Amino acid sequence: MILQKLSRRVKIGVVLITIGQFLTQLPSACAEQFVLFDVTFAYTKEDADNSKPSKSHFYVKDNQLNPNRPKDWTSPVDYRNGTVHIRLEVIEKPLGGYPTTWSLCYIPNKGQKNGYGCTGTQIYHETGVYERDMSMTSFWENDSIVWSEGIKQMDLVIKDDSGGQGHAHKRSDSEHYFPTKVRITMVQVSAGSKYDPSLVPDLEKSKSTPKKN
Repeated sequence: MILQKLSRRVKIGVVLITIGQFLTQLPSACAEQFVLFDVTFAYTKEDADNSKPSKSHFYVKDNQLNPNRPKDWTSPVDYRNGTVHIRLEVIEKPLGGYPTTWSLCYIPNKGQKNGYGCTGTQIYHETGVYERDMSMTSFWENDSIVWSEGIKQMDLVIKDDSGGQGHAHKRSDSEHYFPTKVRITMVQVSAGSKYDPSLVPDLEKSKSTPKKN
């Protein structure tokens, strides 16, 4: 009788350990993520000079943004403290290998302090695919956005590698930056989850060698 009771307890213990292990693995297995936008566009010096209200900007808004993006990025799913997966596919770029980057600026429905915040792609020199994961709490002025009120627009800004004011249209050698063609995809991943490319529709692999940072 005693041995039977011990055997039952051992079996129950094994079951509880198995359930515990499953629950521990559950957040990563059920990743919460959504595509904020996925745009492909050509961009010329004329486009940069004539973009309004600011030059060197490409504006992603209205139907170019995911209409099902959450209104509140803090609850019930916490995207504010998660990460963003940035995928840049450089399809066309002038020869010469001049360093280029895109600032990716969140324009909120409600801002504070600076009123918006920006992350960005890595610096690139040639065509290819460039990917990176960025913390949503580490980029420039991320706390100037009231995340519970959501995002209404994204501003994509082409720059050189000189810093915040290095807009490409200002350069005397702008022919090394324009014309260009890129595909930029931003995927928002919730806190505690890991980016899963298989959950992103129509994300075709480029024939170019993938480059990550």
